[in-house]
Amino acid sequence: MRLTLCAVGKLGATVENTLVKDYLNRATLTGRGLGISPVDLLEVEAKKGAKAATSALLKAQEMEAIKSTLSDGGILITCDEHGEPLTSRQIATRLNTYKDRGERRVTFLIGGADGLDPALLKASAFSLAFGPQTWPHALVRVMLAEQMYRATTILAGLPYHRD
Repeated sequence: MRLTLCAVGKLGATVENTLVKDYLNRATLTGRGLGISPVDLLEVEAKKGAKAATSALLKAQEMEAIKSTLSDGGILITCDEHGEPLTSRQIATRLNTYKDRGERRVTFLIGGADGLDPALLKASAFSLAFGPQTWPHALVRVMLAEQMYRATTILAGLPYHRD
């Protein structure tokens, strides 16, 4: 099964991007023995020059860009402030269920500054929340990448995660 972190926007050469790539690489290495590999990053270009556009229009434009990037389907998990605040073990269990069902791809999706289009939220298997706080976009990527790595270590029985 392939795991993907898909995010609207590009981080460029930042410390956060270095961390994201490090955690995804670790997840790839750990996941190989589990049949979870590769774990990759897809960045969807945010719409430029659309300041005058409404939030709903921006979300719809970003949704179209996301759909064209994720044309091969699979399980979609959205990140949303109104989603479920799952534990690391619960995330690992859900990923293991998808793997055991024979799913080919699971994509975690982080929207743009205005969030995700309601149609994407509705189409997702579930939405994941990182608590009631508002987090900077770049940090959400790091936290999600770390959770993807943590899930692979839990499934592999490695001592990285402690309850």
